[in-house]
Parts: sequence; C-alpha cells; structure tokens
Amino acid sequence: MENLKGKTAFVTGGSKGIGYGIAQKLLANGLNVVLTSRSQESADKAAESLNKEFNTNAALGVAADVRNYTDQVNAVEKAVEAFGGIDVMVANAGLGHFGNIADISIEQWNDVIDTNLTGAFYSLKASLEPLKKSEGYYISISSLAGTNFFAGGTAYNASKFGVTGFTQAAMLDVRQSGIKVSTIMPGTVSSYFNGNEPDASGDWKIQPEDIGELVVDLIKMNPRTLPSKIEVRPSMPPTK
Repeated sequence: MENLKGKTAFVTGGSKGIGYGIAQKLLANGLNVVLTSRSQESADKAAESLNKEFNTNAALGVAADVRNYTDQVNAVEKAVEAFGGIDVMVANAGLGHFGNIADISIEQWNDVIDTNLTGAFYSLKASLEPLKKSEGYYISISSLAGTNFFAGGTAYNASKFGVTGFTQAAMLDVRQSGIKVSTIMPGTVSSYFNGNEPDASGDWKIQPEDIGELVVDLIKMNPRTLPSKIEVRPSMPPTK
C-alpha cells in the first residue's frame, strides 16, 4: 500500500481524540476515511470538519456503536457502498472506568469490556470479507495498560490486555489470507479520554496525530515485514 490515494480506511471512534488524529493523517495521505461515533451528529460534524480542512469529500461520518455487532456490519456496508471497499480497519473506539475493584460496578465493567475488547472483535469480524478482498490491514489501538497493570485498573487493564492478546492471535489467523494485523499500544496521549480536556499543559504527551503518523507508516511498510505489536510512549515526560 505504498500508494495510498483512493484507498479507504474505516476508523471507529473517529469523531475526536486519537481517532480524529488518525483520520487527519489518513486523509492527508489521500485515503478516503469512514469514521464512526455513537452519535450521527458527532460523526457528521467530524467528517465535515475534516472535509473542510483538506478541501475534499473523502470523509464520511457514520453512526455505529461498536458494542453492537449489527451496527458494525451496517457501518461496514455503508463504507463499501460509498467507496467500493475497505483497505484499512482501525479499531480505535474505547473508554475507561477506573477505581478499586470494590467500587467498580457491574455496568462499568461491562461498558469497558464491551466497548474496548468486544468492539475490537466486532470491528474485525464485520470487516473481514472486505479486508480479504483488498488484502488490507487491521489495526487495533490498545494501550501500555495492555501490558502494565495498575491499581484501580481492573476493568481497563482487562480490556486492554484482551485487545493485545486478541489482536496478536487474530494476526496468526488471517495472515495467510493476505491481511496484515498490528496493535498500537500508546502511553499517555493528549486526548479527550476519560473526560480530559487537552490544553497546552499536555504538549509533552503523545498527540493524536502522532498515532496517525504511525498508522500511515505501518500501512506504507513493505508487505514482507509486519510490526505486529508497537509500544509508544512520550519521549520526555515531566519529572516527579
């Protein structure tokens, strides 16, 4: 995929944060981008902003909840209808609930697992046939929390350890079909995650567009080589 013009990427949770930064870099490199949000209004607003930024009509917003497999199937069908196929699926949608195991509710646990882990599974499952046709790329956005556990992270750690393991096992399942699979594991990112409001105090953090650059680098890489699991972290965090 050295020449990306006219290729199509699908980014879950693409209306803000890391997903939006990924969409920006994909559009800048000539791809069509279908981005999803649970809200059609949010998806449309993000697509409109991206189209205006790049003076194009290559961004399309679609409402889909990654926790709902039928939603994902329908969204993939809309992407194929709009652009003829899918070359890259980025399973980015995610959320976090944090706290002591005594305080995490059943609803919070299910919300994190269903969004972060089951959503990654649904995203690949729904796009598997289009990706086989294009010999495309599936990329999940995991986290350094997918290899490093911490107090208060029972639900989030479980979901991200799961995403990392799921993605690596799926890579072995589909590589003979010509599909490449990678997981990106970021450390601290300046985004809207968990109610954060990005500002200049977070300039030391990984920026969403940095993850976008990494996605572009992966899909441009010579197809004989597969960086299957990539850890990224701020190069110089503040000293404590």
